Amino acid sequence: MCGCSAFGPKEEKTAVQLAEEGREEFADGDYKSAIEAYEKLKDWYPFSKFAKVAELKVADAHYRLDEYEQAIAAYEQYERLHPNDEKIPYVIYQIGRCYFDRMRGIDRDQTYTEKALQEFERLESRFPESEYAGKTEKHIQQCLKTLAGHEFYVGEFYFKQDHYQAALDRFLNVINNYPSDFLLLQHKAKKYIERCREHLEARSKKSGDQPTAAAKQTKRIPTPSPPISR
Repeated sequence: MCGCSAFGPKEEKTAVQLAEEGREEFADGDYKSAIEAYEKLKDWYPFSKFAKVAELKVADAHYRLDEYEQAIAAYEQYERLHPNDEKIPYVIYQIGRCYFDRMRGIDRDQTYTEKALQEFERLESRFPESEYAGKTEKHIQQCLKTLAGHEFYVGEFYFKQDHYQAALDRFLNVINNYPSDFLLLQHKAKKYIERCREHLEARSKKSGDQPTAAAKQTKRIPTPSPPISR
C-alpha cells in the first residue's frame, strides 16, 4: 500500500490497525499518540466504519489533555456531521464539561460558567431521558451557585462604592433569578436590598425627588466596574 497525505507515507497500516493502535494508545494514557493514530485513520480512510469513532476519540483525547478549545471544536464538528447520532447526548455533555472544568471564582469573569450552563440546559432540554442529562443536575446547580455568588459579589462592590441603585439591581437579580434554596445568599441579598432602599429613600428626601426619580438619578451616575479578573 502506498500513497501520501499530510502525515506522509501510510506505513502499510490498515484502518483496522490504526483503530486498534489509537485504542491502545488511548487506554495507556498516551493521548497525543492516540490523536495521531486517529487522525491518520480519518485522513487515509474517511469512508471507513472506524472514521466516525476516530472523530469522537480525537475529541476525547484533547479533553483528557486539557486542550479544551480543540476538544470543543472536535465535539462540535462531530455534532454537525452526525446530528442524529446516538452519541450526541454524550457530545453535548462533554462540550459542557469543557467549559465547566474551567469555571472560575465568583470574583472572576463568568463566561465559562455561562457557557457550561447553556450546554447542560441544552442537553436536558433535548435529551431529558438520557443518562447524561441525569449527570448534569449537580453541574447546573454549581453553575447557578457560582453565577448567583458573582452577582452578589458585584452587588457588594457597588454598595461599598455608594452606587445603591446598581447594587440593588444586582441583589434583586440574586433573589429573582436564582434558586431559593441558596438560603444564606438569599438572606444576605434581602438584607442588602433593605439597606439599598433605605439609602435611596434618604437620598431622594435630601434632594427633594420622589423615590422613583431618585432611582433614575442614581442610574445616571457613572458606576465603576468591579475588579473582575479575566
